[in-house]
Amino acid sequence: MTSTDTLSAAGSVAASISANAERLSSALNEHMRNSFQPDSRKLLRRFNASEVSELTGISMSNLRTRHQEGDFPDVETDSRGRRLYSAADIDAIRHVMARTGRNGEAYLPGRREGDKLQVISIVNFKGGSSKTTTAVHLAQRYALRGYRVLAIDMDPQASLTTMFGYRPEIEFAEGGTVYDALRYEDPVPLSHVVRKTYFHNLDIAPAGLMLSEYETETAYALQHRLEPPFTQRLAIALDEIEADYDLVIIDCPPQLGFTTMSALLASTGLLITVVPSMLDVASMAQFLEMAGETIRALEEAAGTIDWDFLKFLVARYEPTDVPQSQMAGFLRSILLDQVLTNPMLKSTAISDAGMTQQTIYEIDPAQVVKKTLDRILESVNGVADEFEAVIQAAWGRETD
Repeated sequence: MTSTDTLSAAGSVAASISANAERLSSALNEHMRNSFQPDSRKLLRRFNASEVSELTGISMSNLRTRHQEGDFPDVETDSRGRRLYSAADIDAIRHVMARTGRNGEAYLPGRREGDKLQVISIVNFKGGSSKTTTAVHLAQRYALRGYRVLAIDMDPQASLTTMFGYRPEIEFAEGGTVYDALRYEDPVPLSHVVRKTYFHNLDIAPAGLMLSEYETETAYALQHRLEPPFTQRLAIALDEIEADYDLVIIDCPPQLGFTTMSALLASTGLLITVVPSMLDVASMAQFLEMAGETIRALEEAAGTIDWDFLKFLVARYEPTDVPQSQMAGFLRSILLDQVLTNPMLKSTAISDAGMTQQTIYEIDPAQVVKKTLDRILESVNGVADEFEAVIQAAWGRETD
């Protein structure tokens, strides 16, 4: 049967769209069940000693010695006797080193007394700029690095939520998303929608299609002066869970609406992703101009808005692409040190992992060509580590 026949049989365009949605939803459910068997939820793989050394800064020799001396907890081993560590094992080892190692506080890089919660919005006006890819990889990397992380999905398309193994259109059709904490009628505490993930130290406030209602409701609220205004709603929601996290990473929708503005106004810092092409850079320039005008108007009404940092990340970068290299150089010449030195490379490893809602930290290294995986890990880790230094500087700490 052709697509035209299907449309005629369905009786209307609306019925055809609904039928297609139902078939796709069913197929996606089956795909996810097959991907995550034997459990219906995703599970995080274990990490080898080399990965633990890179994540914690503990040398391989010290790792072995500490195990032999009984300082570290027993961990799983493979058939060859090599140790395999869960994310919780890595966290336990961090705390041992914090108590007994030299410069122990370095093993716990999160907030200390007097440090404020860092709320980081990842934004761009254009879709396809790797916002979600960046958000999920940073959130996971920082959780593995020892931070307590909350990921907030502020995009009604809910791609970030899907990456964590949820089916938003099914599981959150009746509620349970960040919208419930932002809505104007009977909002719930943010903690009521936050969910633990299969990543130790990483929680998520999921999104769903209902979040799109926030735009319409906010327009109505502004007309009727409903309180608190959209400029404060996410910030107020975050106050309730502020003590539970070191970092909040927000994946914003690709438009400058009330949802994005709510995120920006609750943030302590911004990371703007940009693909180094003329069209993408032009789109980003438009986004910045619109954002600047909007924020200027808000400042006139509510006072100065200040962020600890604003950084740009060159994403989906192909070093061998001459026009891309030229455009990346152009960006750096204009925006100077606001552009992170490390770019996020375009890689088949990321796209292949995404087919099963996984990241490069989740995939089994044995399933990927080592050279390909090493290359993208070096890129993503480089971005995360450089941006981590920016976060640490916002807390008044110097990093090597």
